[in-house]
Amino acid sequence: MNGDQVLRAHVVDAVLAVVIGAIVVSVAAFDADTTSLDHALIVTGSLVLAAYRRAPCVVLAVTTVALTGYVLHAHPGPVSALPVVAAVHAAAQAGHRGVGAIASAVFLGGYLATDPTSQAAVERTALLAGWFLCAVVTGLAGRNWQAYLRQTEQRALEAERTREEAALRRAGEERLRIARELHDSLTHSISIVKLQAGVAVHLARKRGEEVPPALLAIQEAGGEAMRELRATLDVLRTDEPTGTPALLVERARAAGLAVDLIVSGAERPLTATVDRAAYRIVQEALTNAARHAGPAKVMVQLDYREGELEIRIDDDGSADPARPPTEGIGLTGMRERVTALGGALHAGPRTEGGFSVRAQLPLDAS
Repeated sequence: MNGDQVLRAHVVDAVLAVVIGAIVVSVAAFDADTTSLDHALIVTGSLVLAAYRRAPCVVLAVTTVALTGYVLHAHPGPVSALPVVAAVHAAAQAGHRGVGAIASAVFLGGYLATDPTSQAAVERTALLAGWFLCAVVTGLAGRNWQAYLRQTEQRALEAERTREEAALRRAGEERLRIARELHDSLTHSISIVKLQAGVAVHLARKRGEEVPPALLAIQEAGGEAMRELRATLDVLRTDEPTGTPALLVERARAAGLAVDLIVSGAERPLTATVDRAAYRIVQEALTNAARHAGPAKVMVQLDYREGELEIRIDDDGSADPARPPTEGIGLTGMRERVTALGGALHAGPRTEGGFSVRAQLPLDAS
């Protein structure tokens, strides 16, 4: 909640406490035996309700002691239980139903002790027991409802983020599809035209004949078309990372994921394709750990070996070796990247628990 919402909540709590106290004080005023001590106990036990959000157990203890003392001293009617009922409800809603049940039993015991042999007192005590039971049940229902609302909000945020990721993934897949179509449909044909023109030029020069300008133009245009097509395909296939694995680790830490980075071996510049693949592997593994591993610790290791870069991302999350996960789009894309570079990828649950991603990338891959 923001500042204005917190202030409004405090004001509402204070007004509610004053109203409950006013009701009990008004009823007590009609009892000629009510003393100033009784009024002080009522006011104390009622006004402390204003702090039930911050310290529900403390509020319940103070209210129960004050109103039980009032009951034992003045022998009032059932309305005297109203502040305690409100405090029990607040404690149950905060998850302290056991404490609420104990406080209810203490107050009911004190109320019954005022006249344990009277049928009317026993009936009133039974009635109050029903009030306290309702307070506990409604408190638990309110707690469950709030938890449901929080889960619904989290699911909505997750669905929104998933939709954005799916849209970006579909856009990337469409770019790759277009690139493949252009490559398959045009590259071969242009290459044949360029090759045939080159052969014709070579034969003409070998025979000592003058090369027709149109043939030279075809050869030059074919080469230019190939260069333009390659540039277009590079644009369509480009999925350049915007950072480094170290930056990804820092971002994950900032998002609340417990992750460490270890770099071993002689670190050296990577080719663009290997650098891009390494970035995407670490990114996908950290995303999966944040999404599926729960409150886990993650270790990212980059090991620069002779002619190879090994990337390892391990977490100690909830993955179970007995129930290997279904490989989704993220892992499939990761495997395709590694395979395209001539490397190897292993991804699956660890024997000791958690999940592990290990990729070996040749440093001379292009």
